[in-house]
Amino acid sequence: MSDLIVHGGKPLAGTVVPSGNKNSALPVLCATLLTDEPVTLENVPEITDLEKLVAFFRQQGSSIAWDKAAGTMHIDHRGFRPELANHELPQDMRSTVLLYPALLHRVKRIVIAANAKGCSLGVREIDPHLEVLAALGAEIHDAQPLEIALPDGFRGARHWLDYMSVTVTGNFAMAASIARGSSTLINAASEPHVQDLCALLAAMGAQIEGIGTSQLRIEGVERLHGATFRIGTDYHEVVTFLALGAITGGEVRVERSLPQHFDLITRAFAKLGVRIRHDGLTAIVGANQERRMETPYTANLLPKIEAAPWPYFSVDLLPLMIALATRCEGTMHFWNKVYENGFSWIPELAKFGAHAVIADPHRIFVLGNRPLRPAVVDSPYVIRAAVALTMVAASIPGKSVVRNAEIIRRAHPRFVENLRSLGAELEWI
Repeated sequence: MSDLIVHGGKPLAGTVVPSGNKNSALPVLCATLLTDEPVTLENVPEITDLEKLVAFFRQQGSSIAWDKAAGTMHIDHRGFRPELANHELPQDMRSTVLLYPALLHRVKRIVIAANAKGCSLGVREIDPHLEVLAALGAEIHDAQPLEIALPDGFRGARHWLDYMSVTVTGNFAMAASIARGSSTLINAASEPHVQDLCALLAAMGAQIEGIGTSQLRIEGVERLHGATFRIGTDYHEVVTFLALGAITGGEVRVERSLPQHFDLITRAFAKLGVRIRHDGLTAIVGANQERRMETPYTANLLPKIEAAPWPYFSVDLLPLMIALATRCEGTMHFWNKVYENGFSWIPELAKFGAHAVIADPHRIFVLGNRPLRPAVVDSPYVIRAAVALTMVAASIPGKSVVRNAEIIRRAHPRFVENLRSLGAELEWI
């Protein structure tokens, strides 16, 4: 089942509970391999990438009990074998790179046979990961296939990232936590899911300062111990439900929200004429929003939503704002400062009748509130683009088809079931 059939035009309404953060769950699960003591994870989302990691761990001898209904996972890596079958790592997911520190710590040598597949947002280079590992004591053997070795364990180091990479920061934090001596990472990523990973490592005994900032200082410890840790709510999913409520004109309440992460997100919604309010840990979008884009005080400029590494507006959320802008009065400038292929899906919006102009690989202009019609569209291999196309389809009376939308399952457990609970009419085929 890879296509979504959407019968749109109905305002969504009700209350929904988001899942645990997918971008936290993957590195957190990888980090559990740094200890032989039991680890319990709570609020674990049921996503396909986790299934692959769990299968890999079990294949290597780890014991994992995953209660998907309860969202809990009990992990025991004491039986993990000290060698990999054919040196093979899980394929078809970008998060494979997050296994490098723990695997090097355990098996001392790994071979990278092929590039892991993520989503189609452009080239994601492996060099920054290798630079970090080399700085912390790994040996890189430049051959085909590439080989990474750790003969003497990780050692502390100071490293300055070229770019605030989430996965590179995660790999640094994991390796430095068990390194000999002190380590410092400058220009570190600080997204909520990076904070989750560092919080788990701290719960396991790591000594980390600067969590949530652009500089991490880590004093390595001899060993990490077991822990119980709750994965944070997926703020991307919170925003997804709010945006779906806004684009369909309904009132949606999202529980277990994280209002401390929403200042810039709330402002982005406001630029599109949509007001978000928080009642404790519940985020709410009311019915019948104005959906009129704000006019800047600098009158000769268009209003703009720009996305870059945290604490900028999240680039993963930009497609949701683009979809919402098609239903708002006015023109909005969107700027993706990260991915060179982040707007490859924009021509699919034209099939609905939306007007969007691609200025260059990083900037587009959406001319909102044009008449829209049902359509059959093709989703790229980009999670939020598939969600954005589904959003537009949900706002249009009639039957639309979003083809190749299966990638949504990588980040949104129970996506269709949750939307049906809000009154949406859609189904997988």
